[in-house]
Amino acid sequence: TRKNIRNGCELFLAQVTKKGSKEKRLKDVPVIRDFPEVFPDELPGLPPPRQVEFCIDLIPGAAPVARIVLLHPK
Repeated sequence: TRKNIRNGCELFLAQVTKKGSKEKRLKDVPVIRDFPEVFPDELPGLPPPRQVEFCIDLIPGAAPVARIVLLHPK
C-alpha cells in the first residue's frame, strides 16, 4: 500500500461489520441456553395457594434497629 501511495494511487478503506439487533432475547443469555428445562418457553401460571402464608408481625411505633458498621483498614 505504501508503494501505491507513493505512485499517486487512490486507496479506499472499508470496514464491514455485522449489526446485531438491539432486542435482547432469553436465548441470548448463556445460563438460560444451557438449562432450557429450568426455563420453559411458556409459564404454566401462578403457583397454587399455600396453607401457610409467610408474614412478619410488626410492632406499631417500633424504631428500626440501627447498628454502626466499623471498617478496619488492613
